[in-house]
Parts: sequence; C-alpha cells; structure tokens
Amino acid sequence: MVLQETILCATAPQTSGSGQGAFVLHDLQAGTTLATFRQTSSAPHCSAFIETANGQGGIMIGAQMDKSVLNVYNFQRDQIVLKIVLPEKLCCLALDQSANYCAGGTAQGRIYLWEVASGILYNAWDAHYRQVNVLKFTSDGIMLISGSEDSGVSVWSIPKLVDDELQNELPLPQFTLSDHTLPVTDIFCGVGPFPKCRILTSSSDHTVKLWDLATQSLMTTFHFPKPICCVVWDISERMFFAASPDGSVHQVNLFRERDHKHGGKVIEAIGGAGTADLIRVGDSESAAKTRLITVDQPVTALSISITTSLLLVGTATGLINVYDIASHQLLRSISAHKGMSITLLATMLKPPDLVGHISLSLNVASSAEAKDVIPVKPVAPFQRMRDPRAREAHEVTMMLPVQDKTPYNNAAEYDYPEAEFQNDYTFFVRPMEQGSSGFSSSARVAELEEEVQQLREQLSRAKGVNDAMWEAVVQKLLSQGKQKELVGRDARY
Repeated sequence: MVLQETILCATAPQTSGSGQGAFVLHDLQAGTTLATFRQTSSAPHCSAFIETANGQGGIMIGAQMDKSVLNVYNFQRDQIVLKIVLPEKLCCLALDQSANYCAGGTAQGRIYLWEVASGILYNAWDAHYRQVNVLKFTSDGIMLISGSEDSGVSVWSIPKLVDDELQNELPLPQFTLSDHTLPVTDIFCGVGPFPKCRILTSSSDHTVKLWDLATQSLMTTFHFPKPICCVVWDISERMFFAASPDGSVHQVNLFRERDHKHGGKVIEAIGGAGTADLIRVGDSESAAKTRLITVDQPVTALSISITTSLLLVGTATGLINVYDIASHQLLRSISAHKGMSITLLATMLKPPDLVGHISLSLNVASSAEAKDVIPVKPVAPFQRMRDPRAREAHEVTMMLPVQDKTPYNNAAEYDYPEAEFQNDYTFFVRPMEQGSSGFSSSARVAELEEEVQQLREQLSRAKGVNDAMWEAVVQKLLSQGKQKELVGRDARY
C-alpha cells in the first residue's frame, strides 16, 4: 500500500441553526475530498480521533455544540455508528493515544473520565472554578492536563483517578501550573512520556508559556502583540506556531545561531531561565527568530504535516490554507467548507479501511467485509452516573492478535518450503544404509588418527625449538653475569 498523507478536519456552522458540520478527509497534496462523515457539529476542542493502527480500525468522536450528545464514527462507514447521551453538554474532550480513556470538560468546571471500551464512568469531579476550555493527554496516557477560564492549568494522574480505593476521595491534581492571568485557550503536549515531556500553554493574556513537567516549573514566557487562541509544536520541538483570532500566525524558533568567541557559528537554545525569562515576540531584537504569516481571517485551528514541511491553518470561514514552513509561501487553499468554521485540523496517513478507498492489500471485496479484516476499536455507551457494580464486573472487549500459519503472507527468500524441509529431514534424521554408514565411519576415523599424528609431530618439533631457545637465553645470561663479576674483581685490585 502506498503511504498517502491526508488532512482530517471537523467543521461546524458559523452560527447556530445554519446547518450541520462534518468530519472530512482531504488529500494533502491535491486537496481533494476523500470521505465525508456528516451530521456532526463540534466546537473547537470538542472533537478527537485515533488512527487505524496495529490491526484495529480508528474512530472519530465529536461532542455536539447544542446538546449533550456525543457522536461516534469509524473510517469504515460514512454514517454515525453510535450516539451517546452524556450527563451534560461538554465544552471540550480528549482521547488518549490508544483510545482507552475519554475525558470531557463542562462549563461548570467539571471533568468526566470514561473508559471507552466499557463505557464505565470512572470519575467525575469539580476540577476548576470556571469553564474547562481544553483537555489533553500526555503521549503515554498517564496524565491528563486541563486548562480553564480561571487561568489555571492542572495536571491529573490517571492511575489515581481510576483507582478503586480512591473513589470516595475528592480527586486532587498532581500539581498545578499557575502563571497565566487570563483564560487558557490551548495546550500542546510535547514528545516523550511523563514527566520527561514539556508542554506549551496559550492564553488570552497574550502569552505562550513553556513548562517542564519534570520540575513542575515555568521555563520561558513568550509575549505576543495579540491574544493567542491556538498553538502547534513541531515533532522535533525546534519551533512552534501561535495564532491569534485576528489572523496572524507567528513562528517562534526555539534555537538561534550566534557568533562564537573563537570564530564560527554555534547553535544554542533560547529561553529556559525560568519565571523571569520573558521573550517579546514582534520586537525588532527578536525578529531573527520570529516570522509572521498573515491569513487575514480569524484562525481557529493549526496543524503541522507529518514531514514537518507544511503548516495547515484553519479559519472561521471554512478555509484550510497550506503553507510551506521554510518560505511561508501559500501553496494551496481548500475551500470546500464555505459557510462553516474549521474546529479540528490534523494530518494522518490515509486509513487502509477508509470507506470508498479500501486498500487492495486487505483482500476484501467491499467495505462491509473490511471490519472482518480490521475490526474497529470498540466503543460502548458512556454511563451518565457512577455505578460501583459496573466497576466490579468491568467487562471490556479486547482484540487478540491474529495468529497466521506462517509469519509472512507472501512468499519470500526467507520462507522454508515444505518440500525442501522434508528433504532436509530425510537426509539428516533418517538413518543411512548400514554398509555405506560403516564405510564412511571407518574412513573418517582413519582421517582423524592421521591428523592427530601430524599434530603430535608438530607439537614435538615446537617443543624442541622452545627448549633450545630457552637454553640459549639462560646460558647467555649466566655468561654475562660471570663477566660482570670478573670485571668487578679486577677493578678492586
């Protein structure tokens, strides 16, 4: 199967009641529409997905803007697979990378945590004083990070939230990151497991802050001319992009080049001095590490391609602009969503089980048969209230790996054909005829005895040479000693 990078976006109507949005998959290079999953309208931070991977089909979920309903889709059907009625309307949600857990935040500051496969509501607690704006899992799924209208960022331990012995206790954050002064608008988790990863948080206070979770400390603050609504970080953490609602997108490089005192150039990281480290983006002194892209439309979503060569910008008018990161040149605009607002933007490899584009390598005749080859990630209806009995039963659907007769489906040079195996078995295992066996054994014994005799002769010659050398060295040393002794006596007389 040829790897093809695609764009996954979620759309929502610009005004309430003006139609319905959708999940849409586009080809990154051509901009053409590959698939559309209709009848969903999700606000920013209210959509999530996982890709098809490890023999399991991916899913997409979207919390609806005007009601407490969660729509579930998979790539094998272009219709809603499951509608889940939620305890209350969600303002944001998140899936961990394996889709084991789903977290949702509300306008009252509550956070819900469900297990996706069983639907069990593990925990629901008052996490913030005001609305929860954004939720993100770390890459290993160990921590849940929440940002709120109360300007606070809290880090929650998933193992503690699902621990049965702690269910009667009020959940407390592992730690809090409190340096913003206005509502937190976006969070981006860097690469690596907790606590070795770092995170970026943006706020309406015109700042983006870089945090180190290992030390629970602020590393650097970047101050922008306008409030920041969304951020995206490249996979190598060399730079990040921050967008403002007025349509300005700033590129901030986290490394700079300077002259070395002994000549030449050196590359060094910027920032990292802590709370007092403030970098003003837009000032003339920082122009070398900051570059500006002007979109002229309100920006609602950002994403970077898998190759980190393209920047994708989603706008409130439904446009998706693709920019070359090196030159900031606008390569193309996808205008298939006019009248809508882009609420989610991400890049991914084209799913092999995508409806209408089933990969030939799956050896299926239709999309209906794809689920037999690539089963979809199981999703159960979410509980609306906590049920201890369901936790005790805790029945979860799991997919076991398929065991093939051979580790490889196609013939290759490392395969061991059955006929060849039988011939080798006959040659090495079955006894040979008695006459030929006795003849070969006696000949082999004679060869070995002759070889032993040769080795003994060589050993005897080597030993003789060694003894002669030893005797010559000893005699030489004795004669030298006697000569020195005679010379000494003559000198005394």
